[in-house]
Amino acid sequence: MTSVPGRRSSTFTRLLRHGFTDPSAAERLLDSPELSAVRDDPVLLEALGGTADPDLALLGLVRMLEAQTGATGRQELLDTLISAKPLRDRLLGVLGASEALADHLARHADDWQALVTYEARDLHPGVTEFEHGLAEATDPVSLRVAYRRCLLSIAARDVCGTTEVSETAAELADLATATLRAALALAEAAVPEDAALCRLAVVAMGKCGGHELNYVSDVDVIFVGEAVNGADEDKALRAAARLAAHMMRICSANTVEGTIWPVDANLRPEGRNGPLVRTLASHRAYYQRWAKTWEFQALLKARPVAGDLALGEEYVAALKPLVWQAAERENFVADVQKMRRRVIDNIPTAEVDRQLKLGPGGLRDVEFAVQMLQLVHGRADTSLRSGTTLDALGALATGGYVGRADAAQLDHAYRFLRSLEHRIQLFRLRRTHLVPEDDADLRRIGRSLGLRTDPVASLTREWRRHASVVRRLHEKLFYRPLLDAVAQLAPGEARLSAAAARERLVALGYADPAAALRHLEALASGVTRKAAIQRTLLPVLLGWFAESADPDAGLLNFRKVSDALGKTPWYLRLLRDEGAAAENLARVLSAGRLAPDLLLRAPEAVALLGDGEAGLRPRTRAHLEQEVLAAVRRAEGAAQAVDVARGIRRREMFRTAATDIIGSYGTESQPAEADQGALVDLVGGAVSDLTAATLAGTLRAVVREGWGDTLPTRFAIIGMGRFGGHELSYGSDADVLFVHEPRDGVDEREAADAAGKVVAEMRRLLQTPSADPPLLIDADLRPEGRSGPLVRTLGSYEAYYRRWSLVWERHALLRAEHVAGDEELGRRFVELIDPLRYPPAGLGEDDVREIRRLKARMESERLPRGTDPKLHVKLGPGGLSDVEWTVQLIQLRYAAHEPGLRTTRTREALAAAHAAGLISADDAGILDEAWVLATGVRNAVMLVRGRAGDTFPADPRDLAAVGRYLGYGAGHAGDMLDVYRRTARRARGVMEELFYGGS
Repeated sequence: MTSVPGRRSSTFTRLLRHGFTDPSAAERLLDSPELSAVRDDPVLLEALGGTADPDLALLGLVRMLEAQTGATGRQELLDTLISAKPLRDRLLGVLGASEALADHLARHADDWQALVTYEARDLHPGVTEFEHGLAEATDPVSLRVAYRRCLLSIAARDVCGTTEVSETAAELADLATATLRAALALAEAAVPEDAALCRLAVVAMGKCGGHELNYVSDVDVIFVGEAVNGADEDKALRAAARLAAHMMRICSANTVEGTIWPVDANLRPEGRNGPLVRTLASHRAYYQRWAKTWEFQALLKARPVAGDLALGEEYVAALKPLVWQAAERENFVADVQKMRRRVIDNIPTAEVDRQLKLGPGGLRDVEFAVQMLQLVHGRADTSLRSGTTLDALGALATGGYVGRADAAQLDHAYRFLRSLEHRIQLFRLRRTHLVPEDDADLRRIGRSLGLRTDPVASLTREWRRHASVVRRLHEKLFYRPLLDAVAQLAPGEARLSAAAARERLVALGYADPAAALRHLEALASGVTRKAAIQRTLLPVLLGWFAESADPDAGLLNFRKVSDALGKTPWYLRLLRDEGAAAENLARVLSAGRLAPDLLLRAPEAVALLGDGEAGLRPRTRAHLEQEVLAAVRRAEGAAQAVDVARGIRRREMFRTAATDIIGSYGTESQPAEADQGALVDLVGGAVSDLTAATLAGTLRAVVREGWGDTLPTRFAIIGMGRFGGHELSYGSDADVLFVHEPRDGVDEREAADAAGKVVAEMRRLLQTPSADPPLLIDADLRPEGRSGPLVRTLGSYEAYYRRWSLVWERHALLRAEHVAGDEELGRRFVELIDPLRYPPAGLGEDDVREIRRLKARMESERLPRGTDPKLHVKLGPGGLSDVEWTVQLIQLRYAAHEPGLRTTRTREALAAAHAAGLISADDAGILDEAWVLATGVRNAVMLVRGRAGDTFPADPRDLAAVGRYLGYGAGHAGDMLDVYRRTARRARGVMEELFYGGS
């Protein structure tokens, strides 16, 4: 071929037009001697241009021609290629889609003849035809060659569109069946004495059993063995195990012709730890006593394929009844949720976005949903018992167990995703489920699927679209028919019966299915805009509720919120348009009693859930005080002002609880907060700031109503205990001291009366019954305790502390911090007490002994009767009290000389003690972990039960909800208790050494 230098040849341009990406290389290949006779044939170029990768197809063709023996062989191939369109399409289609099969054709020059035949029986071969194709194999190597030759014909029909994806998958399963039979025959021929001793059945599982195999996949099997008449059972089982192992090696081992595929027997009872071959009776006994839910799920696809087929059928007949009882098992719901989470959690982070099988919206989502619905409804409806995903999906739609439109969309998406999986694996015949990143690979795959215009972008767009459909329909598949069953908006269409709907709700974790159906009917029935939007939302919401420990409460609470706000346009718009708002609402409504109670008292607070991160971020003390004080100024009278302040407190308490719950549970777009300490600090800081702002507003309101702008005495509130330490929980009282100082010229009695009235009125207004939770003020840490006056002057405090203060009072002052009222007076109070709580000389031995005595007395006297001390998170061994008293003893002894210890916060003081070398890193870590866990438990108990508690709940559902909050999945409440006991035990050991130990 000659061309003018510097100008592109016409062939170059034609090659570009026909889809070649490297026309220069293609020109050189077309100029090779092997193609000289046909290089200008337009039929060949047109055919190459129709392949997935014309460059790859052309290179493969040249390699095939080079491999032919002599000119006669090359000419026969070329003549057939040009004259026979079926061969041309099949051969070039395979060469353009599969580098691995091109390698096979280059090694086995005559195997292209397998693609010449084009008869009706050739279009849909079954096991018999494939057995015939493998019949001449006499060893593992020749079996591999014959297998690839059969695979060549399957791939050719696939890439040419002669078969669609489900037919291709069925053919691959039939070829696998024939191959297993051939491999077992080779194994039996090698050791005929073993074959004579036993009956061995090979039962296919997984995709092979389901008649929906991939090009490259592990072939899952289970072996069943029995002794032949008169043979010893143990000897027969050992012989069967040798045959089974040999058969597996024949298929799995690498030879000069590569491997076929791994045979995986790990789905057998006890997995890798169990015997490779069991008798039928042994299988039956295991499944009756020990099998887990996932093992019954796997049996959905069990199908005898090789060996003694009668024995295989006996196995299936014996175990299938147990499969359809799986949904009645006690832990069925928890097991189902656990299986799905395990799949998602095991995907490497770097692969999630490319995972075609296991990622969100992937193949496993479809298969998992279909199999769960089969287990739930297949008990009563035998038409649902197919092992093939698409057949089962069709049966579910026909029976009304899933919506027809949803099933059609899911069918279409699944076929696309399986086709994509096939094309990815076909290229190099490697087992992978990752969508490639390289544009050349994406281009080849896109073209092979018929996406010829911008194949890379088109393929990516189609893949994402179908994955989105699967992801959206995955939960909808479970719940949409429940709504159709109660709403009855489409007369004549098959729908779930009431019994089937109840069955499904029970299987999904709803304890009261009858009530749940009533709520669904109330929410979804009718033709109003509200009902229409809720019908769209509820399938997804029901799924989120089902992930919680109390789905029934989530649904009931949603109905209550909907009843309160359903006619409010912004509410419906929020749920419809703000994707995160609906999920956030579902998490909050189903996580316990506290947050829904707070929300239902003022449902408009639901708007916070749709305002992005800003809506859920707790507000600072300065912002809170500004809002509260502004509201107090606008109010008419102290009662109204404090009502408004308490309303703000309730709203902000809900904001904090929602942030805490969503951070603990995580959402689809935001993983759960991994650092429990960060959540504990967030809650403690937010609730403490909110309490301080509420007290500031209440003080302002009381003073304004009784005395106008100025009280006769300066007045300050000092936070104590967890309040002063920024560690309040949702149900904590506000521990405080009240201090005042008469203004110039004001009589001390008048000042004291005014201060006393302020305290009394504040306490009354903050505890008055209303729709908002009360704020209880506890002043028992004041001098002389309950026997002393509620409020003192600064001078009185100074005199008392100088003359009478006991070591426990100095201990309590470690947490003292000004929180509201006169800042200057608060600062002076703190200056007054600093020498007491940070004594320059540290603590004397008598004081240390007294603190230890008080701690021991508290442990023995204050624990409630009947409580397990090891699970009491406040006073039990290794609980909050142990950690805090240990840290506070260090502060009393060393804070005068270690400024970092002068803090009211436990974790800060603990970190400072480690930084100062007063405690080892290991001990500090143990104490911090125990304190964070115990505080998290207290928060969780309040969120779940709606009332404060220092022990784990006795009610199993409440205990499970506490576990969910702390990151333990369904069925793992026992693990949570074990972890708490272990953590507390370690903390107690550290505490005994540091607190009761050396001087």
